Amino acid sequence: MTEKKRSPRTENPVRITDPKAIRALAHAARLEAINELYSSQKSRTATELAAFTGLTPSAMSYHLRALKKWGIVVDAPSDGDGRERRWKAAGTDLNLDTATTGQTPGLAIVDIELEALRKRIASHAKLRDAARRRGEPDETPVMVVSGNVLKLTLEQRAEFKRRMSELLDEFEPDDTGETDPEGTERMYVLWSMLPEGREAARPKSSPKRVAEKVAEKKGAAGS
Repeated sequence: MTEKKRSPRTENPVRITDPKAIRALAHAARLEAINELYSSQKSRTATELAAFTGLTPSAMSYHLRALKKWGIVVDAPSDGDGRERRWKAAGTDLNLDTATTGQTPGLAIVDIELEALRKRIASHAKLRDAARRRGEPDETPVMVVSGNVLKLTLEQRAEFKRRMSELLDEFEPDDTGETDPEGTERMYVLWSMLPEGREAARPKSSPKRVAEKVAEKKGAAGS
């Protein structure tokens, strides 16, 4: 049986440049809702998104209205009885551009994402430990956290980013409405690529050079 290939996704990136809009993203519940809407490409109600964030539906509605103000989420067509407002991502991808503003409010978002990652790792470890204590087989999905250092030219960086985006697109949830295959489980993926930014080590003075400097100072003091 051959696997059905997904149809190519039409890219529609949302580019955010306003520092105020970027700061508006620096909230754990808002980032969780954005991750859900952009990764699934499906519409959700405030009640559904509240279940992901731990907020009340009314609090989630407030955050969604704030995100709509900055063009990050938009209203979605209602379905069913239409009693609750539905929301969807404003595009296929969300790109934060801080280079044109000269500011770095995006660092707050990085802190929140990393804290969310730490919480997910701790929760995963807690579930596995509880299963072991109950004597259950360890059937939880494998957790992978990997760090690598690559040496890349500007062209190679662009190619790496393109291929990573294609890989993520390939495994993104299918939006055809079909039932997920048995054993499917939500997996959290966070990846980054940035220059190492390591400061160059200052050359240490040799013992001989240190002695010469001391002699120079003594000579200057005695003259």
